[in-house]
Amino acid sequence: MTGSRIIADRASLTLPAAVALLLAGCTVASQSGAPIKAGVASAAFGNLPNGSPTGQAVELFTLRNAHGIEVQFTNYGGIITSLKTPDRAGRFSDIVLGYDNLAGYLASSPYFGAIVGRYANRIARGHFTLDGATYTLAVNNGPNSLHGGLRGFDKVVWTARPFQTQEAQGVTLDYISPDGEEGYPGTVHAAVIYTLTADDRLIVEYSANTNKATPINLSQHSYWNLAGGASRDVLSHVLTINADSITPVDSTLIPTGEIAPVQGTPFDFRTPTAIGARVDQRQDIQIRYGNGYDHNWVLNRGGAASDVLVLAARVVQPASGRTMEISTTEPGLQFYSGNFLDGSITGKGSAVYHFRYGLALETQHYPDSPNHPNFPSTILRPGQQYRSRTVFKFGVMP
Repeated sequence: MTGSRIIADRASLTLPAAVALLLAGCTVASQSGAPIKAGVASAAFGNLPNGSPTGQAVELFTLRNAHGIEVQFTNYGGIITSLKTPDRAGRFSDIVLGYDNLAGYLASSPYFGAIVGRYANRIARGHFTLDGATYTLAVNNGPNSLHGGLRGFDKVVWTARPFQTQEAQGVTLDYISPDGEEGYPGTVHAAVIYTLTADDRLIVEYSANTNKATPINLSQHSYWNLAGGASRDVLSHVLTINADSITPVDSTLIPTGEIAPVQGTPFDFRTPTAIGARVDQRQDIQIRYGNGYDHNWVLNRGGAASDVLVLAARVVQPASGRTMEISTTEPGLQFYSGNFLDGSITGKGSAVYHFRYGLALETQHYPDSPNHPNFPSTILRPGQQYRSRTVFKFGVMP
């Protein structure tokens, strides 16, 4: 089943009815010998503190397919809290970083697993000009605005509607961002759909509309470690990125506006390369600026239409055998090698997240696009529909 088919009619299931439904026809047994039931379920995940902007209860949703792949996420920030896949021996382990409870995400989180927006990535000096008006945003990353500001889409409660079909199960998340929120113009109605398919794909679909022209750029910000359980750093992960160029940055990680070839640089992942092979080649000024990799790759789309999926990246963890392939309709991919993880965060199962214990691969438009007319536009206008789709395919190599 393709992602374009799954985005079709999201059945008008009520939450209790949707949660009660479980798919039958299981073909795989769990490690205990019991059949694995594919389906969708929800449970309480805590409450926001008193005096919070919404004051809402928070839910945790679980999607599971008949192969035992399991995705858990919360309607607070659309955060993927857990994603379990098997290694080559069939042992399941969690391959994303995060916390065991809501309190961890509320206290301190470097965007673990979140939907980021209204504008994913950085906007220079927290301002942009649109149709002759200059807008000022919250500055929360050095001199720049990052991932939507102080209270971006990662820090709000989304309305959740579970659904399922014969081949997939998922949840639609909706959020209405009011005019002026975090300095952005226009009331934006955003939706994100998480779908887990029978063939081990996690499909993330985004849509939005607005009543005033506004920039929009949504992305999923999971930190991946295919070793499982964040048991080691990600430097042995073998990465392929389908890109001939990057957008070089200045010392504050804002694009200069240039499109630069990766050939002959540490940024050339056109053939499978271990992340650790060149991550510390600090004679390259771009490596110095990012303290490793924290850059946008310009994906090779080969003239494909903006609604057509193309390969963005493939990751292999040789020891576990786990693989992940990412396809997207987006023009860019931000690869971040966990350079600011420093051992100060204790996450799930008391795991300590040391330097480079997780990597992010964020499908997106380019950073700071509203200030670079030569970049693909991120401006959404009334009457237009923002749409984006990214597919994560999980597997195991021999």
